[in-house]
Amino acid sequence: MSRRALPVADNGALLARQQRRERLLLLGLSAPTLLAIMVVVFLPIAWLSSLSLFDRGGALTTENYARIVESELYRGTFYVTFQISAAVTVLCVALGYPLCYWMSRLPARLATLCMVLVLVPFWTSVLVRTYAWLVLLQRNGLINGWLQSLGLIDEPLQLAHNLTGSIIGMVHIMLPFLVLPLYASMKSIDLDLVRAAVGLGATPRRAFWTVFFPMSLPGLFAGVVLVFVLSLGFFVTPALLGGGRVQMLAQRIESTITLYSNWGAASALGVVLLLVTLALIWVLHRVFGLDRLFAR
Repeated sequence: MSRRALPVADNGALLARQQRRERLLLLGLSAPTLLAIMVVVFLPIAWLSSLSLFDRGGALTTENYARIVESELYRGTFYVTFQISAAVTVLCVALGYPLCYWMSRLPARLATLCMVLVLVPFWTSVLVRTYAWLVLLQRNGLINGWLQSLGLIDEPLQLAHNLTGSIIGMVHIMLPFLVLPLYASMKSIDLDLVRAAVGLGATPRRAFWTVFFPMSLPGLFAGVVLVFVLSLGFFVTPALLGGGRVQMLAQRIESTITLYSNWGAASALGVVLLLVTLALIWVLHRVFGLDRLFAR
């Protein structure tokens, strides 16, 4: 018995040593990347956090964070930022999910052509696209001109220099960021499972909601998180299409630095935005179980 057990133990020890060597090798190979991430990401965040803890005189203070809680202006900026980001995310889902579902049912060549059309906006800068929407949405723009020529409206609609214009422009820019992961998730779904559900007696609608939709959730959540997080830090589009009436956090941070040279207050805004974003992702993880969701 002992002679037979000895080789098994030796093999186990050998396997453990090999695993340790592989882990050390992987750590050594990833060390340059980890170091680059530390330098590029974590060190600036640490520097930003340290700035928020000091006043203009260099004294340690919590005034910058207290101002965010006490100031109605800062609270309003946070509210507008999350309001716009949530609206843009919802509209992107409402437009992007049917589009991805339709493209996933197309023949491969036609679906590739549609995907190229989705990616075309990436070939133009955000600034150019924002100015294009400004031309379309202003009072004397093309959209108001068409609506008046068709007799649908008597006076031009206020589509630019407000919240509506900012949301329209941001949806156009953010939509591809939802379509890309969602379409990839839908293309990986085996449609035979949906056909099997229909063959077992489920209606097409029930087969969609019980089979297809749950399997598309990883791509949907990836797109939602991507769109929402990117929208929180938007600057150019709300600055131009908002016409100064829409102030998101990126604009507030920029004005705090350029107009008041208050790096501590601007840093505190950035730190709070980062913490709130991480907290929202954690809540999504706890509520929806994203680890189990992406493990499907």
